[in-house]
Amino acid sequence: MRKFITAVDWLSIFLYLILVVFGWMNIYSASFSGETGGWFDVDQIYGRQALFIGLSFILIVFIFSLEAKFYERFSSVIYLVSIASLLGLFIFGKTISGATAWYSFGSFGLQPSEFAKAATALALSKYLSDIQVDMKSIENQLRALAIIFIPAFLVLIQPDPGSFLVYIAFLFPMYREGLSSNYILLILILVMLFVCTLLIGALYVSLCVLLLVLLVLFFNRKKRRKRYSRYLLFVVGATIFSFSVNYIFNNLFKQHHRDRFNIVLGKEVDNRGIGYNTNQSEIAIGSGEWFGKGWLQGTQTKGNFVPEQHTDYIFSTVGEEWGFIGASFVILVFIGLLIRLIFVAERQRTKFSRIYGYCVIGILFVHFSVNIAMVLGIFPTVGIPLPFFSYGGSGLWGFTLLLFIFIKLDSTRLLART
Repeated sequence: MRKFITAVDWLSIFLYLILVVFGWMNIYSASFSGETGGWFDVDQIYGRQALFIGLSFILIVFIFSLEAKFYERFSSVIYLVSIASLLGLFIFGKTISGATAWYSFGSFGLQPSEFAKAATALALSKYLSDIQVDMKSIENQLRALAIIFIPAFLVLIQPDPGSFLVYIAFLFPMYREGLSSNYILLILILVMLFVCTLLIGALYVSLCVLLLVLLVLFFNRKKRRKRYSRYLLFVVGATIFSFSVNYIFNNLFKQHHRDRFNIVLGKEVDNRGIGYNTNQSEIAIGSGEWFGKGWLQGTQTKGNFVPEQHTDYIFSTVGEEWGFIGASFVILVFIGLLIRLIFVAERQRTKFSRIYGYCVIGILFVHFSVNIAMVLGIFPTVGIPLPFFSYGGSGLWGFTLLLFIFIKLDSTRLLART
């Protein structure tokens, strides 16, 4: 027991506790109506979140009670159970806000997609840690992508595009284990082409791509013969993709998703309709100025001007009541946790633990960055919660499970094979 206590990464746990406690304080403020209810009144949102936090501590004890080898040995079983839970939604699930993503148990609900992230991380880590897996092999890349795509697809058709987006995070551990950076570069190029096409049209984007390639060829005249075919292929591929963007946007995206993209891109202004949440969130954050209005003193928060502020838009409460200083503190704690986890991942003595660590880092980074960008109005609203902060038992337990499995794996690193 003494060895376990000294081996546990207490800094990561400390940062986790800061986020959970400060998150609850802001949920309390966002949901407190002035009624004389106790802090642990389960009829109130903040009371239920306090219950979820208490149960998350029991979950931590359970995670620590299992042998570290259990998570590697039974990773495939955990993954298959997770897939079954996602499939079961289409039979037994409850539809909320147009998404069949919940199992209902009376007044409580359970969202299996929050736990599927940890299950996918375990399965991917197990596969990539196989001594025979070479990430330069196309076959191995496709198998790894299949592990990621199966739960991602089941989440997408619920439909839950926000949770689907999070699965991009698994490119981080794959890149760390040898996946070519060309894949990440390709994704960035596709995103840029997609956004630019929506802004200025496919024809102008294609002409800009052609002009850019001609300039590159002109300044690299010595190498242009060797790479001429590659540049030609790039121009043709970019042109085809650009002219397909409007079809993808108009046929695969739902109307509210299109509206949110148009608002973020400045093509539409709808502060009373689809853009209401984001606009009110920006007002709340801006009104906090440097030092905020004080805890429980936010006028935007108390007036319920930001709908569902205790969930995806909880950061707007931080900005209004704690100001720029408080918001910066939250961001720094998140960054500190991510940096600490990178350090912990790099000191692992088994490939499985290292890969799983980078899965955790990637998932937390995508959630954190997209949520903050969404609340600030620089990314469309896609329904991604802020880890350890946003209201919800499934989200809190899912992130707790994800993080503390890694802390458990790290606590046994000195006993692992080199």
